[in-house]
Amino acid sequence: MHNGRPYPDHGLSTRDWAMIPPRQVRLDTLTTTKRELALDALLADDSTFYGDLFPHAVQWHGELYLEDGLHRALRAALQQRNVIHVRVLDLDALPPVQSQNGPDTAAIPAQPSLPDPRRV
Repeated sequence: MHNGRPYPDHGLSTRDWAMIPPRQVRLDTLTTTKRELALDALLADDSTFYGDLFPHAVQWHGELYLEDGLHRALRAALQQRNVIHVRVLDLDALPPVQSQNGPDTAAIPAQPSLPDPRRV
């Protein structure tokens, strides 16, 4: 777990996040992973100048975790909006990661042996 994140590290860069199209998400479905809110980021007019315009969320085990953009979500809530546009990485939809040693050979089904060409 990293900074309150219950999901595994996904390793996405800012450029990777930019490839995920934003979608509307209800604010009440988001769980924050941040323990603190930077008040200066909440009040700054140019808080998105150097970052993504959309918050980042990770779907893990059916839950949506707000990884980045807490101040945007709070600002939307203070404006009495129910939904915001969020880039969502769906870890539930990704196949499981293989271990670095390769796949477990016990999971590979046994193949019938080929007939010996000398005996045919």
